Amino acid sequence: MNIREAAREWVKGFSAIPVSVIAKLDDYTEITPYRTGDYVCVFGNGQSENGNGEGRIVGYVYDEDGERDPEMFIVEVEGERFELSDGVFERIYNNSLPMWETMWAFVEKPDIDWIDRGGLEAMIDCGFRIYEQEDFDYIFGIDGAGIDVTGYDFYAEHWIPLYKARGLRYRDDDEEPQMT
Repeated sequence: MNIREAAREWVKGFSAIPVSVIAKLDDYTEITPYRTGDYVCVFGNGQSENGNGEGRIVGYVYDEDGERDPEMFIVEVEGERFELSDGVFERIYNNSLPMWETMWAFVEKPDIDWIDRGGLEAMIDCGFRIYEQEDFDYIFGIDGAGIDVTGYDFYAEHWIPLYKARGLRYRDDDEEPQMT
């Protein structure tokens, strides 16, 4: 079994939920943390009339001890940079839910516990948007689609990196992937 096959078997065990079903729920909340490169709409930052509008997160704000402030970001709007709280901007997406027509939820307790132990950041690094919902706990989706003429491969871009980040191991024989 190679890593692609192992990741494919792991993903088969997730609950697959159509985005159309999630869209009908009124109690889901996106919890995807902001990252550098995210496009945002800035409103009412109080620093400059020119600071309102569309911009991009270009960095993080650190305290005097070098610790990152999780609620403060450097946002560039029309060539000017501002240190802004995440309460005065919101991420710009094409849709409120991921573009891929399916979202997923972990089924196995070790996977769910992994998110609670810090796996959320790793999932974000692997390109997933994460939501909380009462019935499903965490649900996640991908803003990308299949393999196209540009060579985009969502297994290579998302599932295999997530498999590795999750700390799963695979073997070249017929054994099942090992959960850690």
